[in-house]
Amino acid sequence: MTAKLAQYLTLFGVVAVSAATAGCGEFVRDGKSPARLVITSLQGASGAEPDELATVVRSDVLTMVTDGGACSTTNPCPTIFGDPGLVELQLQLRDIGDPASPSSPSPLNAVTVTRYHVEYRRSDGRNTQGVDVPYAFDGAATFTVAPEGSSIGGFTLVREVAKRQAPLTTLATDSTLITTIAYVTFYGRDQAGNDVSVTGLIEVTFGNFGDPQ
Repeated sequence: MTAKLAQYLTLFGVVAVSAATAGCGEFVRDGKSPARLVITSLQGASGAEPDELATVVRSDVLTMVTDGGACSTTNPCPTIFGDPGLVELQLQLRDIGDPASPSSPSPLNAVTVTRYHVEYRRSDGRNTQGVDVPYAFDGAATFTVAPEGSSIGGFTLVREVAKRQAPLTTLATDSTLITTIAYVTFYGRDQAGNDVSVTGLIEVTFGNFGDPQ
């Protein structure tokens, strides 16, 4: 074997290893758990009407409350509510087997979600936190997604404090709207200790909307 041929073979080996590594990179980044989380539903609601869940949220930055305590129709109370969210998750095995012998999940595949991250982005690319969009934040929420079926968990989609900070606080006194896409990522571990995460998107428009009657 000539020195040049040996050099070519060595180079080919390096390239082959690099290609193999690149091919499995996405799988490695996606986690090592035998199961992955799948979002089947992601909804939110205005804190002024928390039962009115929808896939598109109108987040009211200031609500005039007319009942309860000293509040009345003649003496409305300016109130700020945080906005709730609700997610439905299920598990999907990475190796589903074949039609003749499909894989079945085990109790070890159950995933316990313990925290989440919310980040807001605008379609026009103006995404400076505290200027164009509210600050991103992390929150805690603990619930377990069973190996079969689906599980529902609640979380905070918009914090109350965000409506007391720029850029949302200025919306209370004008008719401007800010439309964002909220990227909500849920983090957890299966019962074998493998990290699992999944991200869902939901549209959130901020403004001073009409108050519930």
